[in-house]
Amino acid sequence: MRITRSGIHGFHEVLGVDVDEIRFYWAIESDDKDAAQVAYRIQLTTDRKAFESETPSPLTWDSGRVESDEQRNIVCKPTDGFQSTCSYFWRVTVWDSHRSYHGPISHFFTAYPRSRLLPPYSMNQTYMPHSSPIFRTWFEDEPNRWKAVWIGDGGDKPIYLRKSFELPQSPTRAILFASGLGHFNMTVNGQPASDHRLDPGWTNYHRRVQFTSYDVTPHLSAGENVLGAHVGNGFYAGDQGDDRFFWPMYEDNTYVRYGNELCFFSELHLFFADGTRQTLISDPSWRVRKSATTLANIYASETHDRRLYPTNWDAPGFDDTTWTPAKPLTGPRGHIYYQTQPPVVLHETFHPTKQYTPTPGTVCFDLSQNASTMVQIVLEGAAGSEVIVRYSETVDDNGTVLMPDPLFKQFETGVFSRIFLAGTGHPEVWEPDFSFTSARYIQVEGVSLPNSPNPNNHPIIHSAIGRHISSAARRLGTMQTDKADINALLSALYWTFNSNLFSYHTDCPQIEKFGWLEVTHLLAPATQYIRDMESLYTKILDDILHAQEPNGLVPTMAPEIRYMCGPLHDTISWGCAICFLPDILLRYYGSTHVIPKVYPAAARYMEYMRTKERKGGLIEHGLGDWGRNIAFGNNQANIETAIYYRCLQCMEMMATELGLIPDAEKYNQWAQRIYDVYNQHLLAPPPANLTHPTKKAHYTSPSPQTSLHQPLHTALSQIDAIPQALALQFALVPPPHIPSIQSTFLSTITANPQIQAGEVSLRYLFNTLGDLHRPDLVLEMIRQEEHPSYMRFLRRGETTLCEFWQDECRSKCHDMLGTVYEWFYARVLGVRPVGNAWRRFVVEPLYEGEFGRVEGTVECPYGGVEVRFWRDGGRKGRVRVKVPFGTRAVVKLPSSVGEDSDGGKEAEVVREGPEGGEKWVVTGESVELGHGVYNLFMSL
Repeated sequence: MRITRSGIHGFHEVLGVDVDEIRFYWAIESDDKDAAQVAYRIQLTTDRKAFESETPSPLTWDSGRVESDEQRNIVCKPTDGFQSTCSYFWRVTVWDSHRSYHGPISHFFTAYPRSRLLPPYSMNQTYMPHSSPIFRTWFEDEPNRWKAVWIGDGGDKPIYLRKSFELPQSPTRAILFASGLGHFNMTVNGQPASDHRLDPGWTNYHRRVQFTSYDVTPHLSAGENVLGAHVGNGFYAGDQGDDRFFWPMYEDNTYVRYGNELCFFSELHLFFADGTRQTLISDPSWRVRKSATTLANIYASETHDRRLYPTNWDAPGFDDTTWTPAKPLTGPRGHIYYQTQPPVVLHETFHPTKQYTPTPGTVCFDLSQNASTMVQIVLEGAAGSEVIVRYSETVDDNGTVLMPDPLFKQFETGVFSRIFLAGTGHPEVWEPDFSFTSARYIQVEGVSLPNSPNPNNHPIIHSAIGRHISSAARRLGTMQTDKADINALLSALYWTFNSNLFSYHTDCPQIEKFGWLEVTHLLAPATQYIRDMESLYTKILDDILHAQEPNGLVPTMAPEIRYMCGPLHDTISWGCAICFLPDILLRYYGSTHVIPKVYPAAARYMEYMRTKERKGGLIEHGLGDWGRNIAFGNNQANIETAIYYRCLQCMEMMATELGLIPDAEKYNQWAQRIYDVYNQHLLAPPPANLTHPTKKAHYTSPSPQTSLHQPLHTALSQIDAIPQALALQFALVPPPHIPSIQSTFLSTITANPQIQAGEVSLRYLFNTLGDLHRPDLVLEMIRQEEHPSYMRFLRRGETTLCEFWQDECRSKCHDMLGTVYEWFYARVLGVRPVGNAWRRFVVEPLYEGEFGRVEGTVECPYGGVEVRFWRDGGRKGRVRVKVPFGTRAVVKLPSSVGEDSDGGKEAEVVREGPEGGEKWVVTGESVELGHGVYNLFMSL
């Protein structure tokens, strides 16, 4: 048995842990088919050498031997909490029935678990009366409080900050805590402190400010060392500039800044071989000057003057005598928390597949793939030469940037970066410091290509590339089929999803960049096949808690940068994320760490929703099925009430987890009331006259209004299938009527196989067709010639999804319609979890249909799942499955497998192993397999 991966739930990086309760997890591999974990032990210490003996001592915390096969959600809560700014080392030991196995020694570093504020600069000075009772609390627990102060130059334009210091010797460990608002880039001796971009994550800075942490030990040495910070605006102090687009200032809804002074703080914790330690903090001894980036508008609009760039400003030996001392600042109002979500980093690089000159002095580049990007260009020209860089997802007939939506033409003209060259005589590299966008096309104005006519002596552009920027969340899944059009759609879905994950789940990386909440839960089942979202969802829940209003309302976005009104502010299909995400974290990651802090806020939201009930329990306000017919609300009562019902079930789960049994019973009864009201008003026998066909999910039953023999199909073309899908997916149909509702649903879809759904109901539409084993209808829907159709996007040359079912959309990297990605993995590849954290999962490839080969991988919490299905010619099929340790796979057999004498279904199973492994024959609906690699041979 080998422990291959371990960590702490809810933390992507662990160099600033600032809580007093954590939860461990680990994954195991074993070649022994009969191996099973029967017990575990976790030991925690501040001395790594303690693990050099078989009985480590001293220990900070010890779980003792626990007889359990659990590998996740293991609570660690030391009696006195964790020490501040301290290294902790932990190791898990597991037992099978024969012996014990040690995992690797893991490490985390704490910040200040019980301190959330930076003191004002004046309170850190010696002249303060520290003995005075009113100030004593700041200083009586010196080891456990922040020492650094916010600094800057008092302005709202980007700045450079530097601190030069001498070290008598190289440290054995150096941990740097830092934050700069809106965003900052950190360097040590001229080298990046990490690969992070856009640190820290966007939050409601009035409530929560994130700091990041870096291990900078390799960068420091004896002698002079320099810390450098480059700070820009972000959303904290958004800057439109004189001529640029800035969405929260669009129309009449004014954007209100969180703060008007860019600010920064840091603490560098140094540990030396002789046991001493030193802390360097941000204070007025730092030096500051304005940046060469004179405008940092997060909407891909920057101005950068290479003539103003102070070369080597963040390296030793630089003369900063002309710089001014940094000013101590009040800083933001929010409390300080560690950045738990994955950082934003650069991923793939897209090189142009085509370059052209539509007009003299303008060069355009086609990257062939639309994606969230930070561009990089290399230029060479005279000092003061001005170059303009524009970005676009669409081009016109001339190949120049185009915004197809006439309401957003300002985005076409007002989103650009302006660069002034230094004229060094060598190629100069420019890339944005504090902005990103979504783009396939790069348009550079005021330049010429090498070896091209250049009568105006424009600067030469040597190259332009797009660098995909997104969350560093671990990548989990891959999928391929033998159908080219499906593979193209899977690629478009993949790039759309990846391009919308940052420090929050955005709606699009191009125009809005907002944190709309519906995508967090609607797309979670699909996103689990792409990225490990546990720590990002943990952070998003914090955003939701800090956006919740005093009356309990959870608004539609978090952070809420732009105040919306009506259904754009109050819609349970969006606000329900506060209830759904804890359930998602439990189901997909086996973690309950967020429940204690979320439950009280979720309870207040339910009490708020109670005040909005109509007709005894219906919720009828909201956006309904947003995106259907562009943006018109529809099916409000069906959608909002079904989600309300599910929220109450999530509340019951959370109350049970917390041991609040009376609360759990309250929410159970509350949900039952909504169930009854839903059935009373929205689930009914088909009336003779369908005056409002989209409001009820119909069933047939003996009643005064109808007869079982009444021909239902006569009005099916008028009936909307969405209410039936919602009722079925939310288990709101009384069991006796499920067959009738399913029949009505299928008849409706068969009569009109088009996607009659917006973003909210889309997932439930596909999942219902999946439950009914009708992949043919899904494939027919997605391949329609006209909209609504996924394949129409691709036929028109799109490489990501558009915002709406339109040809010419304002946004062409919107993931809200991407729920079909879940259907492909769960119903075509056929891999879907049925137990928490994939402890049990189903493997059921699409045996019948057009696919001759489907293969894919999913890195689940317990390890790698691999599935490959292919036809061996004729009616023979083969499935290869890899099952991770600690999980069980239920492999469904095809319904058309040859019958044996007892009427069962038969397949040959081969477990891979030495000397050909094992073989046996199974009969039945399915076979359950433990960890290992298997091949199943069957007739189709």
